[in-house]
Amino acid sequence: MDYRYDTQLLIEGNHLSEDAIREYFTTHFDGDCLLAVGDETLIKIHFHTNEPWKVLQYCASLGEIFDIVVEDMVRQSKGLKG
Repeated sequence: MDYRYDTQLLIEGNHLSEDAIREYFTTHFDGDCLLAVGDETLIKIHFHTNEPWKVLQYCASLGEIFDIVVEDMVRQSKGLKG
């Protein structure tokens, strides 16, 4: 497993762009399984990374973030609570 943390959240804001967010993720973050879907006021993010705090910081710069979930997939693979 290359990336340890499954990071999920919602971003609420004005003039959000799925394409711009995807582009920023692919050029600034190491990770995989990126999902950035929604509309110009609400975007759902799903991303596997080793640095979820950077994802949260960037997303918070775009608007209000909520429903934040960061799960440790290594712990989950060992049968532990992630």
